[in-house]
Amino acid sequence: MTSTPNRKKFELLENETINDCLDRMKEEGYFPVRRMEEPIFKEIKSANGIEIVPAGRQIVFEGRLS
Repeated sequence: MTSTPNRKKFELLENETINDCLDRMKEEGYFPVRRMEEPIFKEIKSANGIEIVPAGRQIVFEGRLS
């Protein structure tokens, strides 16, 4: 018998809106309890060395079973 986890993380997929992600959570029986954002950086090599510049962000929702 498999049990459903009480909490689950849902990552916002590329080309997906926040509402699409929230709808996906609702279809699986979860409701959002927390939103987390983490910056994404990329390294660019230049004559002065390596520069780290922002390249986007990753959004993850934590859901709790309804």
